[in-house]
Amino acid sequence: QVQLVESGGGLVQPGGSLRLSCAASGSILSINTMGWYRQAPGKERELVARIGSLGGTYYADSVKGRFTISRDNANNTGYLQMNSLKPEDTAVYLCNAYVVTISLRGMDYWGKGTLVTVSS
Repeated sequence: QVQLVESGGGLVQPGGSLRLSCAASGSILSINTMGWYRQAPGKERELVARIGSLGGTYYADSVKGRFTISRDNANNTGYLQMNSLKPEDTAVYLCNAYVVTISLRGMDYWGKGTLVTVSS
């Protein structure tokens, strides 16, 4: 079994910064892709950023130039650095990862999410 746990969310003023963390635990052999999604009330879930096993990245146009995704493979942890935050960034941010376990079973996993509120 694999668990993903997000942390780092909270209340921040417009223009501020936050760093989200996603810690994966369990019988992990490797993590291929890791991504961050967000979902605001009444809106569809949106892919914010993804990072591949070799470090290639994707960003949604709405966050490009402001957010940076990274990963620490030795600790099975992903990060999302969020700068120049705007009120429209307010959402529950969810971590997603494709994980291969030591039994060689690959599956897509989701964390429960962490709330980011950007408001003055």
